[in-house]
Amino acid sequence: MGGRNETTVSYFILLGFPTTAELQLLLFSTLLLVYLLTVLENFLIILIIRNNRSLQNPMYFFLGNLSFLEIWYVSVIEPKMLLDVLSHDKQISFWGCMTQLYFFVTFVCTEYILLAVMAYDRFVAICKPLRYPLIMNQQFCALLLAGCWICGLTTSSIKLSFIAQLSFCDVDKINHYFCDISPLLNISCSDSSLAELVDFVLALMVIMVPLCTVVASYICIMFTVLKISSSQGRQKAFSTCSSHLTVVILFYSTTLFTYAHPKLMYTYRANKVVSVLYTVVVPLLNPLIYCLRNKEVRFAMRRTFTCRRRTKETKEGVP
Repeated sequence: MGGRNETTVSYFILLGFPTTAELQLLLFSTLLLVYLLTVLENFLIILIIRNNRSLQNPMYFFLGNLSFLEIWYVSVIEPKMLLDVLSHDKQISFWGCMTQLYFFVTFVCTEYILLAVMAYDRFVAICKPLRYPLIMNQQFCALLLAGCWICGLTTSSIKLSFIAQLSFCDVDKINHYFCDISPLLNISCSDSSLAELVDFVLALMVIMVPLCTVVASYICIMFTVLKISSSQGRQKAFSTCSSHLTVVILFYSTTLFTYAHPKLMYTYRANKVVSVLYTVVVPLLNPLIYCLRNKEVRFAMRRTFTCRRRTKETKEGVP
């Protein structure tokens, strides 16, 4: 096809970001710092939620799982990216590429659905407050979380089963910094129309159904909040949703166009820049948004570190 020889590809070369020798170390240091901060921030949120009884409710149960998800989400991409920044050998084996793709798609799809579940939780809490403890009980929350992971794993398995069957030519260079759907569809020299169709249908389901759930939930929330007579009550209701809504807008806006039509998106030069937003920048910002915009999390954080400091001083015999 197109004069290219169809061969059995055993590895790919990730071109990554072209940099000069002077900028290489700076880029590596920046990416390493961002990765470590992202993991640390999400780990701290998990720790704070586990150690504070005031945060033992469905909203923070899902937030803790979102932080757990994002630790793995960035760990699938960024360690390999860091190695490639300093290394001249940017190879990744075929099955290593498929493995990275499988877990990355799993985490992306799971996060789409989990954010929709969190929006539904806010809808029940604000629009049906008297029935909230009955509806969002521990068993139902566990089922919702399990459903998120099952949907993510199933979607990723179906997508990968079609992509792994594609034939790749002697052009094994991927103009990207990780194995994503768009570059693999573009460098395939076999007919990828069926894989594209399956990917599009699944993307439509995994993106649009959760997105519609989020939009419907927040429309209902908005109408309910506007009916609250006191301005203090309205402000309190909006404050419980603002951090989640900000995270939803950031994640959906940076991934929507990429995964709605991945093969087309790969042709744009800005593809890698957009990918950096949702693989590096957004996971870094999400914990900060929840900490800075959520009073309960800020208060629990101060209390956690104050208690730990006092415990340490007591053990050391400081009066």
